[in-house]
Amino acid sequence: MSEKKGTAEQLFSDMLQTLKERQGDLDKAIAKYQGGPAKPAMDVIENDDNIVVKTDLPGVNREDIKIDLTEDSLEIRAEHSEETDQEGVTYHKKERRYASAARTLILPAKVKLNDVTAKFDNGVLTIIMPKLEKKETFEVKVE
Repeated sequence: MSEKKGTAEQLFSDMLQTLKERQGDLDKAIAKYQGGPAKPAMDVIENDDNIVVKTDLPGVNREDIKIDLTEDSLEIRAEHSEETDQEGVTYHKKERRYASAARTLILPAKVKLNDVTAKFDNGVLTIIMPKLEKKETFEVKVE
């Protein structure tokens, strides 16, 4: 019985791996079908003082990134053009994505526009936005 379980687990694991490998192709096809840019992966982190957004933009040049910000929303756009095929070169596999990327986010708190900083390092865009006001909690006593 454990051999059947091991075979089933391996089959399931192989299926998941195939799905993960095809996710990029699916995302690209959906973006092309919808006529819009791909959505880059994003983390939004909030602490007492800041909202931090980290966005994966692999292969994008710093000068091709545009950030539009209001006190309560953020839009990131990046252009990534495909490398031109070299003459005399045969691709055996071509999986890397070359597409525009865009993401819009409603921020969980208002931010100080003049104090926002952005850094692009190793394909990761990090935007640090100081909050306009700190959220305060008050304990209400029940009588």
